Amino acid sequence: MKFPALTSALNLRRGALVAMMSAGVLLTALPHAPATAQVRGLPDFTELVEQAGPSVVNIRTSEKAKPAAGNSQIDPGLEEFFKRFGIPVPGGRTPRGGNNGGDDDAPQRRGVGSGFVLTADGLIMTNAHVVDGADELIVTLTDKREFKARVIGADKRTDVAVVKIDATGLPAVKVGDVSRLKVGEWVMAIGSPFGLDNTVTAGIVSAKQRDTGDFLPFIQTDVAINPGNSGGPLLNMRGEVVGINSQIYSPSGGYAGISFAIPIDEAVRVADQLRASGRVIRGRIGVRIDAVTKEVADSIGLGKVTGALLRGIEAGSPAEKAGLEAGDIVTKVDGRVVEKPGDLQRAIGAVKPGAKATLQIFRKGNYRDVVVVVAELEPDAKVAAAAKADAPASTAARSVLGLTVAELSEAQKRELRIKGGVRVETADGPAARAGLKAGDVILAIDNSDIADVKQFNAVVAKVDKSRRVTMLVRRGDWVDYLVLQPAK
Repeated sequence: MKFPALTSALNLRRGALVAMMSAGVLLTALPHAPATAQVRGLPDFTELVEQAGPSVVNIRTSEKAKPAAGNSQIDPGLEEFFKRFGIPVPGGRTPRGGNNGGDDDAPQRRGVGSGFVLTADGLIMTNAHVVDGADELIVTLTDKREFKARVIGADKRTDVAVVKIDATGLPAVKVGDVSRLKVGEWVMAIGSPFGLDNTVTAGIVSAKQRDTGDFLPFIQTDVAINPGNSGGPLLNMRGEVVGINSQIYSPSGGYAGISFAIPIDEAVRVADQLRASGRVIRGRIGVRIDAVTKEVADSIGLGKVTGALLRGIEAGSPAEKAGLEAGDIVTKVDGRVVEKPGDLQRAIGAVKPGAKATLQIFRKGNYRDVVVVVAELEPDAKVAAAAKADAPASTAARSVLGLTVAELSEAQKRELRIKGGVRVETADGPAARAGLKAGDVILAIDNSDIADVKQFNAVVAKVDKSRRVTMLVRRGDWVDYLVLQPAK
């Protein structure tokens, strides 16, 4: 349907506007298009900075260690910038006025980070990796007062730490509601990138519930975050903290447009446990988990891609005692839906050790409930020690083949009816291109049987990078040969 009268009126108005423009008349916003509508997407952060800025602190750390002979990871031009302004160089070198006298026991500047005041009596929240290994912590407020701080507790699994300074009347942050945070919403970060105090950056929320395999789902943003921002607050437009800036995705180590923040509601729950007991207690059931692929979901009749696939069951674990089997798919924990592996990990982690959890599983075309008595997850110290022990074993294989592997338990060997082999933990580069996946079992390399991780490392160390490597791999009940071209 046409409206000739309205069309004629619009044409007259358009002609009048053209005439005015050609005559040099300066046009202002039309009465029906208020100026505020034109700038609604361009917020002014000045009031937020004035409101929340005093709650943000700078954290300097030092440790007793020999000064590094060099730092090849720092760009020479950037290092010169640090030296010129007397800023600590990331990695431990002191640009000017540092200790060059050879005193091995003297504290050496190690790095800088950020944090924010949680309570007026001096509790400060930051990242665990900011305070890890530090012999001394110095907290600097925006009014330039400095305090020595002590660590109340740190949780490496979530990268949350709480430190305390002896001060009162501090401006505490307002804690926001993460459930109200929306993708596309403006957010702001305040911190000390490269030691530059009180630096403000802004952007939008790129995604929520971003699963990176850790115990907490992250808030993804495009806010500029760099070394030194770690531990600082991510704020919404109401001046409330909605996250702790924690990680960046970057091939170079610097900001590349993607950053991650720990949701503040999860961080506060961790902080409450740290304040109460100095550590976080989590549950475990002793399973190795993986994602459910569309191919698997279709082939077993699951119907949709959901749940966590149990790749393996630890011998003597709560899962084994409850009757869980490798190949089961966990779809719910205590009635809460498990959509991906991280959901299962976090749901079990939240169960108090000694308590029971009801798991809905999908096995051989049917759903059933299994009750598991949850055990306690190993403390961070044991996990860190195990990771350190495994590091030399994983590094060589990762650099040459793109693989990290782990030992098979005796229960897994019995289940698979094999005498040896190693389980693939991660597969990248050459390994991924050849088709290897997490959960595969490597039985032999170039016709040499692989008994354990030690032998695997010894064989990989002798690999000729100029020729291809043949692996005998077991996946489920099937075995196959895969050919890899090592990275040079």
